[in-house]
Amino acid sequence: MKLIPLLFAVLWMLNVNSQEIAILKYKGGGDWYANPTALPNLIRFCNENINTEIEPRPLTVELENPEIFQYPFLHMTGHGNVFFNQDEANNLRTYLLSGGFLHIDDNYGMEPYLKKELLKVFPDKELLEIGADHAIFKSRYKFPNGLPKIHEHDGKRPQALGIFHENRLLLLFTYESDLGDGWEDPEVHNDSEEVRLKALQMGANIIDYAFKN
Repeated sequence: MKLIPLLFAVLWMLNVNSQEIAILKYKGGGDWYANPTALPNLIRFCNENINTEIEPRPLTVELENPEIFQYPFLHMTGHGNVFFNQDEANNLRTYLLSGGFLHIDDNYGMEPYLKKELLKVFPDKELLEIGADHAIFKSRYKFPNGLPKIHEHDGKRPQALGIFHENRLLLLFTYESDLGDGWEDPEVHNDSEEVRLKALQMGANIIDYAFKN
């Protein structure tokens, strides 16, 4: 699909008060559909605790579909390979520069593939670590130490990495945290209520920040 011109993208974007989320379906063989109960649980938590009015069941969109411009917030997750063709990369760039926000939650294993594909989207930008003093860690709930650790994989510290444009955070990559596992139904991973609450509160911060900036 050819690149959607910037003007067309802006016309498709919802106004700043819109509160809708979609799951991003991507190519490459990675399981974009991972953690099926995660996002509905996070949406419920946000609607009940931070006064959002998000549709309870998020739809799925693909980068080549102009419908992405109807959603101010896209969520992406999975374990494995990620691939964007150049038209998809251009479309994602236009979406983000037009005011959209993408949260990518590494469910374990995405990182090397994702970083390579993001170079197609923003060859002139890099993922930067977001300091614990950033607004995303205190927009609703306080995380003075930054991104919380939800699941252990390789013993690495959790990192929030972002791409910025004109001082706006437009893409957030949460790595070695596994927030989505903490959003899932309790019986899926048997996380404690304390761990699940931390994950949900951090997710609420992300959504709150994205809708306000």
